[in-house]
Amino acid sequence: MKLKVYTDWWSRGNPWESGIWVYITDKNGFEEKRYKYLGIKTNNEAEYTAAFLGIKRCIELGATEIELYADSDLVVKQLSWERKIKKDELKILHSDIKKLISECNIQIHFTWIPREKNKEADRLSNVAMDKKC
Repeated sequence: MKLKVYTDWWSRGNPWESGIWVYITDKNGFEEKRYKYLGIKTNNEAEYTAAFLGIKRCIELGATEIELYADSDLVVKQLSWERKIKKDELKILHSDIKKLISECNIQIHFTWIPREKNKEADRLSNVAMDKKC
């Protein structure tokens, strides 16, 4: 089964309180929206966490192929091995995602999308921060 997952984060500083959003869909009209408050994180830590949780949920739903869309060019390029990872905390998150993908033997494609096409993500990320849930 192929699923699409859209992820984003929002913070009121960097680092500061952060919230993430994950939206999963398929070609048959299935939809699932989740948001989560993360506490104090950098923007890149939050983006990676959103990607990890989105991929993990897709696997739980039975995905064998995932298309992940995010508006963080840095995270998309690092997960696609197009950019080097310098920060140790991001290396750990990157490794966790790659391990999850490898263990579950899934195909995954990472795609950057402009922020304007990810507006619902921004809204729900703010909900996560406001509700702290």
